[in-house]
Amino acid sequence: MKSVVLYISSNGRKVKMGVQVLFALYEHASGYALFRVKEFEEVGMLIPQVEQSVTDPSKFQSIVQLVAFSPFKSGTNALDNINSISEGLLHEDLKLFLETHVPKAGKKEKIVLGVADSKIGAAIAEELGIKSNHIGVVPEVLRGIRVHFSRMVKGLNEKSESKAQLGLGHSYSRAKVKFNVNRQDNMIIQSISLLDQLDKNINTFSMRIREWYSYHFPELVKIVNDNYMFAKVARYIGNRKEFDDDKLEGLEEIVMDSAKASAILDASRSSMGMDISPIDLFNIETFASKVISLTEYRMGLAQYLHSKMTQVAPNLATLIGEQVGARLIAHAGSLTNLAKYPASTVQILGAEKALFRALKSKGNTPKYGLIFHSTFIGRAGTQNKGRISRYLANKCSIASRIDCFSEYPTSVFGDHLRQQVEDRLKFYETGDAPTKNIDVMKKAVEEAGEVQKKLAKKDKKKKKKEKKRKAEGDESMADTTMEADTTADMEDEETSPPKKKKKRKSKGEEQEVAMDMDESGDAGGDGKTKKKKKKKKKDD
Repeated sequence: MKSVVLYISSNGRKVKMGVQVLFALYEHASGYALFRVKEFEEVGMLIPQVEQSVTDPSKFQSIVQLVAFSPFKSGTNALDNINSISEGLLHEDLKLFLETHVPKAGKKEKIVLGVADSKIGAAIAEELGIKSNHIGVVPEVLRGIRVHFSRMVKGLNEKSESKAQLGLGHSYSRAKVKFNVNRQDNMIIQSISLLDQLDKNINTFSMRIREWYSYHFPELVKIVNDNYMFAKVARYIGNRKEFDDDKLEGLEEIVMDSAKASAILDASRSSMGMDISPIDLFNIETFASKVISLTEYRMGLAQYLHSKMTQVAPNLATLIGEQVGARLIAHAGSLTNLAKYPASTVQILGAEKALFRALKSKGNTPKYGLIFHSTFIGRAGTQNKGRISRYLANKCSIASRIDCFSEYPTSVFGDHLRQQVEDRLKFYETGDAPTKNIDVMKKAVEEAGEVQKKLAKKDKKKKKKEKKRKAEGDESMADTTMEADTTADMEDEETSPPKKKKKRKSKGEEQEVAMDMDESGDAGGDGKTKKKKKKKKKDD
């Protein structure tokens, strides 16, 4: 698109300053393409006739002309380029493409490059000095290029275009889904949600088994209060009429109390429960075994959550606990989102309904959300709960940011932050002034630096070991290939020469046989051998 730039001088004359030439950069899954826009209606851009002219290929190709097309070398190269474009960075391939094909601006012509994203336009302007534009005519031109791209580039079909787009889309989404092994906050979100669901299910199932087995043995509910232990006892006893002194030792191992085991035995002998059929008893036992397996799995899941929180967010876990910290991460969506939240948002995270209800009714806003489950707020007095929740939310935001943005996360800062909260509780109760935050953070930074140096050394050693293993594996593979080649050559040598030797030996053997036959002819053999002797004499 050419447009004459004018200005009016003091004399009132119109002086021609220069011509503006518009180029359009289009990033496709198959490569980069550069188009030159000859002319385009900018004033009547939104008129239906102009919009229809964009969809017509013949009219659009008369307006927009292909200047250059640079295909990607491979799928990994395409993925690398699209990742840099999405982040607003100028890739080396795109930089080389623009340097070679975009003409330099002169006094008479001004070059403007139309781009789809303002970030990549800013990066091009900074590094190459090419003026970019992403508004006005450019979106409409890029829309037409997107529609007619397969027709404007030679050797590119709609099938190949769709295949390239599909392959690059899958690889790009796969790369975005991939996450660092040390930052598996997605696993924490799933595990804490599963843990909460298991708590609900185990509670309902244990209440069901209590009610079901109480028809047969109602006195057991008062003696055994724990749900997990009640399910194990119910499965072990079964029919209370068959329970006797011989099974008392096994019951003591389950209950871990001899007095309670003897009380269960006495209650089973004088129980007021109804008799039960073997089919009903079998269903109760199978259901009790299911409840036991679920509770055992819940214990293992809690240990798994503990290990994940120590890896991903150790400071947050030591400050507020594994489960409360995991609930904060799950409610925020990720650890990075939690790190972006201010302390005021972290304080009421999980109490959004109460907050909006208070804002609508102009009442008191909530003081705490998910932080209420921590032990600090329970230990604080009624007057100091709001103050300690605000202080704890501040420390939680600091801990989450340290965990999110540190290369080697440690629990050093979490220990110091927890001690600060403890000192604040003592200050509310006794009035003793706690240590300043600056002094505490200085000590924490020094300790964390020492720990991080050790972790960095361990990481370097691991990388060196992995490199050595890879090098040894490559050498072993090369040795095996060399041995295979040498063995093949040896086998070829062993197989081929004996055939030649056998042929030579066979000729010698034939001569020896002929000599023997001659000697036998002299002794009174056939006439043929005599004729051979005569021929030899004539030759001599």
